[in-house]
Amino acid sequence: MYKVFIVDDEPFIAEGLMDAIDWAAFGLEVVGSAENGEEALRRIRRTPVDLLITDISMPRMNGLNLIRAARESRPDLMAIILSGFNEFDYLKEGMRLGIENYLLKPINVKELHDTLGNAVEKLNSVKPDALLSQYNVQIMKDNTLYRWISGRISEAEFNERAALLGISLTLPSGVIALMRWPDALSEAQEKAFERIVRAFEGSEDAYPFRDMDGDIVLVAGLRSEEEGKRDLVGRLLPLLGQAGAGEGARLSLGGVHPLRTEIAASYREAKKAQEFFMIYPERAWIDYAETETFIGAEPAEFPIDWEAYRKLLVARDKEGLSSAIEADFERLRRLDGVTPAYLHEVSVELIVRFKMELKAIKHADEPEMFSQSIGQAYAATDYAELSRTVRSVAERCVDSLVQDSRSPVVLQVLEEIHRHYADELSLKQLGVRYHIHPVYLGQLFQKETGESFTEYINKYRIEQAKKLLKSSTLKVHDIARQAGYWETGYFYKQFKKYVGISPTEFKGLR
Repeated sequence: MYKVFIVDDEPFIAEGLMDAIDWAAFGLEVVGSAENGEEALRRIRRTPVDLLITDISMPRMNGLNLIRAARESRPDLMAIILSGFNEFDYLKEGMRLGIENYLLKPINVKELHDTLGNAVEKLNSVKPDALLSQYNVQIMKDNTLYRWISGRISEAEFNERAALLGISLTLPSGVIALMRWPDALSEAQEKAFERIVRAFEGSEDAYPFRDMDGDIVLVAGLRSEEEGKRDLVGRLLPLLGQAGAGEGARLSLGGVHPLRTEIAASYREAKKAQEFFMIYPERAWIDYAETETFIGAEPAEFPIDWEAYRKLLVARDKEGLSSAIEADFERLRRLDGVTPAYLHEVSVELIVRFKMELKAIKHADEPEMFSQSIGQAYAATDYAELSRTVRSVAERCVDSLVQDSRSPVVLQVLEEIHRHYADELSLKQLGVRYHIHPVYLGQLFQKETGESFTEYINKYRIEQAKKLLKSSTLKVHDIARQAGYWETGYFYKQFKKYVGISPTEFKGLR
């Protein structure tokens, strides 16, 4: 095992790191800790150490001086820096010195896991790199840009990280381009992402990253709205590596908004535009502006009180919702100037909204419930048939909610598993987050899902591993890690328990 030494003048941070990380799963062993740089240096000179994790600001000797001094006797020593909020000059110096990553306190465990995994890969290859790797830079960009675009980072912290990572975003307006693959873990997506990163490398107005849904996102500043969008699409489509329209990756664009203050709106619009590939599967890309069909000669505002529909849906009021839809379609057909095409578009928009609302409530997508209804809406020959189609969708949404009336905390736990199954997850950790005793949370989870927390997460991880074994060329131990198993032997045991054969045998069935 590779040796790790932790240095922080706050003992509870070092102790927390030692307890929170399954070091053995990474092939690492913590061989010591210290509360100041001088003590750490004395012990590192006597103890073999491969990886140093150190705070910057400490008494007697700061973290940067510790790294410099320790490398005099151990030139291949790798280092990860822990930083307080207002130490940007130190961080820049750390970048010049050559570190694996810097982590802001409180520590993002996912970012630390990624950094440790990458450090171990370097140690295994016996090719220590004195510079911050491009892989780790991209991890930091993904984390920073996603937190910014979803409103989870302060302006001060974003500006600090952006300056460090070379993100300028100086143009007044911008747009989001979003690319989605049927399988977010596919090799084709990874290769496309690498091509996109290379294509925009060095650009001062476009930055690609991956969000928490597995989509590839490009934040792009624009000098000219229409020409800028066309140029952007022209650059992106050849990079996606798809065989033709409707196959592989799907590209959507949000609207143009002020870059630094309202770009989150473009992100939401690009997400919504993705839903319209159900309607236009033959399209290579969709602009959100094209989905705003209620503009111009026809009524400028969406003619349905969607908020009233949403409340009826949440209340599981099937009869009330069905009656409201029937009354609205009767009203719409009597409006002056309303065309059949307009009624079709209203129907499709409602189906898409029901789909997105159900997904937001249940935290799970159910595309099979809606794809057939889209076709039925476009094939309908009169308003009554359109009304029946939309009412059917609404009623099935209510039925789905009635059948899955889980408590909010269990839905949150399920979302956490589905989004972060590769991370360390425990009832104790989730109980603290959602302010509920872990024993009671475990009982509630089993009551509502029919499975224990451990059984559910193991089954889910194995399903993700099966997808990777079928679709990728990764080695089994790499797939185990991506599925959340850092101990390969335990992964083999769980896989055989749920699948009946070993991962190697399953991979050979392709």
